[in-house]
Amino acid sequence: MFRSDAASQQDVDDAIQNAHEVFKSGVWSRASRHHRARVLEKIAEIVAQELPNLIHVEVRQTGRAVREMKAQIPSLLRWFKYYASLLLTEELPVLPTMGKLHNWLQRVPLGVVVQITPFNHPMLIAVKKLAPALAAGNSIVLKPSELTPVTSLLLGPIFKTAGVPDGVVNILPGYGPVTGRALVSHPLVRKVDVTGGTAAGQAIGSIVGGNLARYTAELGGKAPLVVFEQASVEAAVNGIAFASFIAAGQTCVAATRIIVQNSVMPVLLEKLQRKCNHILRKMGSPLNEKSTMGPLISLGQLQKVESLVNECVSEGTGQVLCGGQRMTGLSQLDGIDFGKGYFYPPTVMTGIAGKSITEARIWREEAFGPVIVVAGFDDEDQGVLLANDSEFGLGAALWTQDLSQAFRVSQQIHSGIVWVNTHHRNDPSSPWSGASKSSGVGSENGMDAYHDYTTTKSVIMNYASANETLAEDDWFGESAGEVRYG
Repeated sequence: MFRSDAASQQDVDDAIQNAHEVFKSGVWSRASRHHRARVLEKIAEIVAQELPNLIHVEVRQTGRAVREMKAQIPSLLRWFKYYASLLLTEELPVLPTMGKLHNWLQRVPLGVVVQITPFNHPMLIAVKKLAPALAAGNSIVLKPSELTPVTSLLLGPIFKTAGVPDGVVNILPGYGPVTGRALVSHPLVRKVDVTGGTAAGQAIGSIVGGNLARYTAELGGKAPLVVFEQASVEAAVNGIAFASFIAAGQTCVAATRIIVQNSVMPVLLEKLQRKCNHILRKMGSPLNEKSTMGPLISLGQLQKVESLVNECVSEGTGQVLCGGQRMTGLSQLDGIDFGKGYFYPPTVMTGIAGKSITEARIWREEAFGPVIVVAGFDDEDQGVLLANDSEFGLGAALWTQDLSQAFRVSQQIHSGIVWVNTHHRNDPSSPWSGASKSSGVGSENGMDAYHDYTTTKSVIMNYASANETLAEDDWFGESAGEVRYG
């Protein structure tokens, strides 16, 4: 079932009932591992053929620069291939038992699972959820963001062509208060997997818990990026620019708190300002392959970013080093009118003498835009304290050429992901999860995600002969012989 408009309560119930019936039929849930693996491989093949169209549509619906999408979308093939390989290579335990018993474990699918995806990486996040859920044999109802549903809908025909049976994947666009609430509260749903804001994730979690269903949530972030004096400053500046301004800063692991050792602060700020000016000069149409950064997703998102920046300035807790205002006028690159879109420049905010920018709301709240806050520190311990000064704990990064320092600091930072001298690295085999309550629960990627879409079935088989069983297992027999227990 693939709906192209906003799904109603009745649409949700129909989709879940249908998915439940298909799950019970066993056409996918009990299909062999080899068959499911072949279908996942076929999905990868078809997606590879459809890449030009998928990239174009993803740019049009998100406003992300086409050069970003040309790098990101082809990488999605790896998720289908990874979980296909996992199906064919997973080794399941045989457990030690007493007597003539054989005890082995199986991984069986949960049933109907609901997946809710955001606007910032529509295809990437959908694929990260769909691939392990399909590998495990579940039936799926996917609700993409109402802002970016198109590429998710395009996956439907691809799955069908690849051999996914009807009713296994159901894609229902809609709004959170209606479609989303109906999906996560349905009693037949056995798992909900959501990527979104912290407040929404907490509300969904309370509903899912009432149904005793499983829950995975990848929520907010306010990632620190710590630059030590032992770092290559130029490499660190390049890393900051990528970590902070890719997707116009609209990623949950965007490096928005830049924490710099004071000894290298002046040279870093000089180089960072030059980098931001370069990005600004090269901004233009998202469809222009030379464009460095696209617009924000909506007017509401633009206004949120503006509000946080303006508040920090007006309260005197910070100042704008570069950027800081909605873009207008014509692009130097290709002449497009910035005023007709939601363009915001790469923005760097620093503290004011006698004031701590760490007191500003923008230091703690997720702006979800191309805005970074720079704070200084004197020694390693202070840098670690600033990095951990957040309710979030999804992603973090540090830059240093001192290997022992890299190991030492990475152990102290409270984050589910820590990058060293890099950022945003993401592989289907590498767990992606938060280490703080406000960044979510559970994990994406790797075997953990696959296991979270299954439950363990323990099968215990008695292979003793009938005579041996009568002699050892006649608990209420007339003889006084010893019988086993357990």
